Amino acid sequence: MTTLPDGLHDFLREAGWSDAAIDPLPGDASFRRYFRLRAGDRGAMLMHAPPPHEDPVPFLDVAGWLTANGLRAPAIHHADAQAGWVLLEDFGDDRMRDWLDVRPDDERAAYESAVDALVELHRLPPGPFAPYDMEAYLREVRLFTEWYAPAVGLDVDFAGHDAAWREALAPLLERQEPGVTVLRDYHAENIMLLGHPAERAPQGLIDFQDALVGHPAYDLVSLLQDARREVPTALEAAMLDRYAEATGAGDDFRADYARLGAQRNAKIVGIFTRLHKRDGKPRYLSMIPRVWEAMERDLAHPALAPVASWFDANVPEPLRRAHGGEIA
Repeated sequence: MTTLPDGLHDFLREAGWSDAAIDPLPGDASFRRYFRLRAGDRGAMLMHAPPPHEDPVPFLDVAGWLTANGLRAPAIHHADAQAGWVLLEDFGDDRMRDWLDVRPDDERAAYESAVDALVELHRLPPGPFAPYDMEAYLREVRLFTEWYAPAVGLDVDFAGHDAAWREALAPLLERQEPGVTVLRDYHAENIMLLGHPAERAPQGLIDFQDALVGHPAYDLVSLLQDARREVPTALEAAMLDRYAEATGAGDDFRADYARLGAQRNAKIVGIFTRLHKRDGKPRYLSMIPRVWEAMERDLAHPALAPVASWFDANVPEPLRRAHGGEIA
């Protein structure tokens, strides 16, 4: 029997959903919990993002901005941010990831629509969000040295790690001004299909509460170098070309795509290790090989030469193909 959080029924009564049937949904990598509600012919999703571990205010702010700018964030029906409750539109069960697991022939159409949604997002002025600056980039890649390195018994050069990333990332900072809204977790598990991909139906956005203002390549990397789903390299290249054709992005953009690919993938290796070591969630370890494979492709780009040199000096080749079993 699933234990329901304290305060749930009080919130539903305030929201006018006291008669709803409550169906708990599987959790994710965060402290958030989700419940599907049914009351007669009405349906909704209930999110519990309890302080102090979570704060629903950023989710509400970004949802409002996306909706005001014509993008498909879920409508907010009722909220009590202080208690961590948000009642929102139910986008259904058709996550892009799940849809393509069953209908692989729709893969190209689904990714084309996802890329086109980014093109639309990037044509907007950036939202009123914090900047994705050098310190944010460095804070994220330090997750690799703080969590993965000790977990596999590595004594690494921390100062050299910071210096290499500063050198590699500096050129893209100039090119991300004035910036675009970066959703930061834009991938097949966070895109909801609201119709058949071939019909170019709108795609619903979720899990965007950590949005920042940064470089347009970041969410493209998140989509095309997906830690949770295998994206064929030929499809990745084709979608990168599609984005470039729509936006006029050139060689500098492709170099920045590699920079942010390496940055994001190094961060993810650290996060997945932390989820295992700190949070007792070992299932993410099985995804690490896919992340390493993408990161090695990114490190091969000349723009990543300082970082590639650091990896060559600090991370032995066998651990760069790590499958998670090496993590103590």
